Amino acid sequence: MLRIEGLSAGYSAKPVLNGVSINVEAGQFVAIVGPNGAGKTTLFKTISGILQPGAGRIMFGDADLLTVPPAQRAHLGIAHVPEGRQVFPSLTVMENLEMGAMTESGRRDWKQNIERIFDWLPVLAERRGQFAGTLSGGQQQMLAIGRGLASSPKLLMLDEPSMGLAPSTADFIFERLIDIRKQSGLTMLLVEQRVAEALESADHGYVLEAGRVVLEGNNETLRADDRVRKAYLGM
Repeated sequence: MLRIEGLSAGYSAKPVLNGVSINVEAGQFVAIVGPNGAGKTTLFKTISGILQPGAGRIMFGDADLLTVPPAQRAHLGIAHVPEGRQVFPSLTVMENLEMGAMTESGRRDWKQNIERIFDWLPVLAERRGQFAGTLSGGQQQMLAIGRGLASSPKLLMLDEPSMGLAPSTADFIFERLIDIRKQSGLTMLLVEQRVAEALESADHGYVLEAGRVVLEGNNETLRADDRVRKAYLGM
């Protein structure tokens, strides 16, 4: 579904990403883990078109994303749940979800999608008329995920969904994501610093350090790797 080859990108002459290559198959849950500053968020911004790469290729199905304007990428089926949630604070929960449904498929599937979103994330149904800015951090994160789901994505990209949340809240959100994936078969690409939880949930993972992929493999392979165990799992 998503194929990234030799990607280099950054914010100045010195790239943050250096020759990154990643593959995501349809239906997979893929995790990208690594320390702060590794380039994880930069990778997502480049896929979404917020940043233009200096080199490399990004294919989404048969589409060369580098030829697709950023505003059109969501219509192809890419939903980006950004770092820090970034909900619209002065809009209600329902209005935020409607903003996510501005894609062609999101408008077409709105009735079915909103029923599923409220089933998966019932707090959004309970607070549908509440302004997003008055929600707790965990509720805002669930709203950001719901907004992404409202677009009827083929690929849901989640950037640090546990950031700034209490451990119990982060655990709950991971559980919801696993359930959503099981029930929908949705392809997910996750960037996360909670490495243990990310690798436990994922089919395949990549370790990104200093802008380069230094390890990759299925969850069992990565969790058994001595380097991962020492650096990220505290073993």
